[in-house]
Amino acid sequence: MPMSNLEPKVKSRTFQRNVSVGFSIALLLVTTVYADDVRVSAENRNRNSDQQTYCRYLTEQAAAQRDLLIAPNAVAGITQPNTGLPMQAVWGVSGNLSNVRKGVLTMDAARKNCELYAASTSTQQDIQYALPNLEKQALQNRLELIQQATDSLDALTATTRKMLEAQNLTRPMAFALQTTKIKLDADRSDTQTKVVSIYTPQLSDRPLKELLAEKQSREVNEQKAVDKLNRQNNWYVALSLGEHQQIDPWIDSHGTYGEVSISYNLASHTINKHLDQAANAYDDWKKVQEGDVIRNAEILKQQLADGITVQDGRLKALQEEQKQIESNLQLVTSADTTAALDFRNQLTTAQLLLQVEIGDATFRLDHLREFLKKNF
Repeated sequence: MPMSNLEPKVKSRTFQRNVSVGFSIALLLVTTVYADDVRVSAENRNRNSDQQTYCRYLTEQAAAQRDLLIAPNAVAGITQPNTGLPMQAVWGVSGNLSNVRKGVLTMDAARKNCELYAASTSTQQDIQYALPNLEKQALQNRLELIQQATDSLDALTATTRKMLEAQNLTRPMAFALQTTKIKLDADRSDTQTKVVSIYTPQLSDRPLKELLAEKQSREVNEQKAVDKLNRQNNWYVALSLGEHQQIDPWIDSHGTYGEVSISYNLASHTINKHLDQAANAYDDWKKVQEGDVIRNAEILKQQLADGITVQDGRLKALQEEQKQIESNLQLVTSADTTAALDFRNQLTTAQLLLQVEIGDATFRLDHLREFLKKNF
């Protein structure tokens, strides 16, 4: 068989083989890249609605950019070679290996950004509502203390009422009990109002120091992902594959063509150095940025330390007052006069009110110390 008849068949088979290999590689790359979508979707289900919505928005944006990068471009046109050859019509596909790599890294950067956002918002929420949550717990404990004082006061009132009926006390002497009852009721109402006015969402059981460490770790991962993505701009490998046909004059002269071009930026070393310095500068900025969780955690720690100092001073002052009341009560333990009974009632009611304040200060101090120890 003449060689001229074999040549078109050989070229056709070669072109078909190249196309098959190209499509196989493209299919493998697409399968690998799109596997990230499933992983991101699974991770997104474990987040709250705010985090899910943000991550869905970010993932869709990244997916659009990824598809733009990894999909090859269809090309067609007419060219006139400058070597004096006839005019040619060309058509085929072209792509860039660095763009495929960028597509993968774009999805990775989006996923790391989602993880960072989830860690940052969760940690920020725990920091923001830490003090309100402690305050709400203290107020709820105060309600229990008020109820205990009210029960003791009711028992004392019942005893005093019997003494009034026996005419061992006068009504003005029992007025201190009524006054204390009014104070306790007013305190209960005010405390209940404060409790319902404080909003506290569901907070994490994990210590803040763990959440902060996780946030910083994910911040490092996110910066590394962005850094890898930016480094892909330093190089590219372009591939082109297609056919050409002579059109002037028109003859049946199909042929295949392929082209590979490689580019590397000579300033890549300097560019990468600046990217590394930018990552370090970003880390330093986050440590001092007003509003960032790291800075807010430091502020919270200082607020807790100041609160401990205040409550400790308050408790010591209340305990001194309690000692004075107890010493005075010992003087009228076996009161047998009307004046002594009246004084004992006044001391007892003052002690009930003082017990509420001491219990409140003790609870606040213990919980502040416990929270500070657990979280920092």
